[in-house]
Amino acid sequence: MGKRYYCDYCDRSFQDNMHNRKKHLNGVQHHRSKKAWFDYFRDSSAILYDEQAKKACRKFLQKGICDFGPNCRFSHMSEEDMANLQRQVEDERQLREDAEDTFKPGRCIEEWLSRREKKQTALGVKGDRKHKEDSDDGLEEIDVPPQLLSIPDLPPSLRPPPPGGWRVKVNTEWG
Repeated sequence: MGKRYYCDYCDRSFQDNMHNRKKHLNGVQHHRSKKAWFDYFRDSSAILYDEQAKKACRKFLQKGICDFGPNCRFSHMSEEDMANLQRQVEDERQLREDAEDTFKPGRCIEEWLSRREKKQTALGVKGDRKHKEDSDDGLEEIDVPPQLLSIPDLPPSLRPPPPGGWRVKVNTEWG
């Protein structure tokens, strides 16, 4: 039977050869299905902007149905639908602003990095940093931004060391 090509957008399969695939990928049905798929994930503010730019579809307003359906170049949204969409966009914008006010990771991490740099330069001025680390034996307070600790599956290089420090295995067989 040979290889078959399956198009996820169109939910169709056909014999896979260059001619059939090219014909399908350039077809109107495929383009409509692909557009419908990506429109499903569009931001509500982008949808609102596009719908406001369109004129109302007279046929849809009169009969409640349009022959062109979602491919119509006119808007099929009623005033109530537009108001609901506007409210949704405002709510999303407000949520984003509230989230930015409560959690500014860039600024918090920048502050943490500047404090860390100041501590390191202070240690460098007071004496040799290597001797300071040896004398503390890992008792230095670990100051990690809480935003980093809230990330699941944080890479080991970004995780704070355990309370007793990292355990180092010494292999005596080598030397």
